[in-house]
Amino acid sequence: MKKILTTTFILLLASPALFSQEKWDLKKCVAYALENNIDIKQSRIQEKLSELTYKQSKDGRWPTLSFSTGFGEQFGRSIDPTTNQFTTNAISQASAGLQSGVTLFNFFSIKNNIDANRINLSAAEKQTEKLQNDIALNVAAAYLQALLTNEQANIAQVQLSQTSEQLNMTRKRVDAGDLPELNAVMLESQLATDSSNFLVTKSQYELNLLSLKALLNLPAEYPFAIATPNISEIPVVPIAELNPNDVYGSAANINPLLKVSQLKLEAAKKNTLVARGQMYPSLSAFGNLNSGYSSALKNYYTGTTSTVFLPSALYVDNNGTRLPVYSPSITYSEIQKASLPRQFNNNFQQSIGLSLSVPIFNGNQLRTNWNRAKQNERSMQLQTQADSLSLKQSIHQAYQNVISALQTKNSREKAVIAAQRSYDLGRKRYEIGMLPTLDLTVLQGNLQRAKIDAVTADFDYVFKLKVLEFYKENSIKL
Repeated sequence: MKKILTTTFILLLASPALFSQEKWDLKKCVAYALENNIDIKQSRIQEKLSELTYKQSKDGRWPTLSFSTGFGEQFGRSIDPTTNQFTTNAISQASAGLQSGVTLFNFFSIKNNIDANRINLSAAEKQTEKLQNDIALNVAAAYLQALLTNEQANIAQVQLSQTSEQLNMTRKRVDAGDLPELNAVMLESQLATDSSNFLVTKSQYELNLLSLKALLNLPAEYPFAIATPNISEIPVVPIAELNPNDVYGSAANINPLLKVSQLKLEAAKKNTLVARGQMYPSLSAFGNLNSGYSSALKNYYTGTTSTVFLPSALYVDNNGTRLPVYSPSITYSEIQKASLPRQFNNNFQQSIGLSLSVPIFNGNQLRTNWNRAKQNERSMQLQTQADSLSLKQSIHQAYQNVISALQTKNSREKAVIAAQRSYDLGRKRYEIGMLPTLDLTVLQGNLQRAKIDAVTADFDYVFKLKVLEFYKENSIKL
């Protein structure tokens, strides 16, 4: 039994050296999480989508321009599109055109839509900022939890070492006949308990590291170890600077959650104006350029005619000479070949105009959209109020948590001092044979629990200070 416990103890002490590696401090953990966390990457994609929507709505102010063309074959009885005559011949036809249009006035629906999309983009950016802050706070919590279990493991390791020393000392006295065998057996049992406690805390530490890896989006098998600074070295804002009313006054101006709600409310107001503007007439301008070709048109008349003059049966006397009288009898129209370029030139059409669209009745859809937008605006007003109240309540609750944690921290520090004094006195009495082994193990267990409780209170106090600090400065000091 003694050999097994001694071997286990040596391996436990040697294990940190066997697996030493690069240490990650809190600053590195937070920076890595902000760069690689999947939720943040998804939020940035939503930002990009909002940006594209905003850019597209801005570009919608400009005139549209499109080009269309087509080529086809007609069979059977049909109408030649260039002559509007019926034909039964197969016809090859082609067309081309440019179309353009622009909205001149629609009661500012386009402008308000652009404003709404711009505000939604800002809200998406603030949403990403909020998520980054939440991730940073979660990483800090997981990091501090890992530090806590590491400190608890260190305490358990010291306890294990002390018990081992006591067992060695007691074994020598038992062998010398100064103490009964029962004393050594009781310490061996205590050593086994201390070994189990140490293994449990080390296992919990590894589990906490796995949780931290998950927040950092690191593979579970990735070699990972955190730096273990003293709890007093972690920077915190003094509690005197964290009055809840002052914290709320600062948070109300910079807290991303409130900013998101306020921006969404502004966007909802703009969308209400958009829906209202769509119920009124809109004025647009348009222009078109078109032309076409048909294979049925082989030739076409140019519009120019030539007249042939032929002699008639009438004559006139010109100093004894009879001269025939010519009269126009045949008129010829000039004809040219109808090639594709010539047809496109001759069939060229242009048009411009204004278009007025007046919504009269469409199943009350536009008015319903306006009423729906107004209700959404009202909902966002209530959401903004709810977020403000929730933030104030969270800050006051966080402040009370800090006060409670500070009181617990102070009381447990005093408990450690008392437990340490009791253990020191008890050990001296044990060494001279005036204290039973059982009483010593009780004192030792009390000291260990007091130390674990104290270090737990220290980390709990620091973390709750970090939460209050987060509300005030919208960031965490690393």
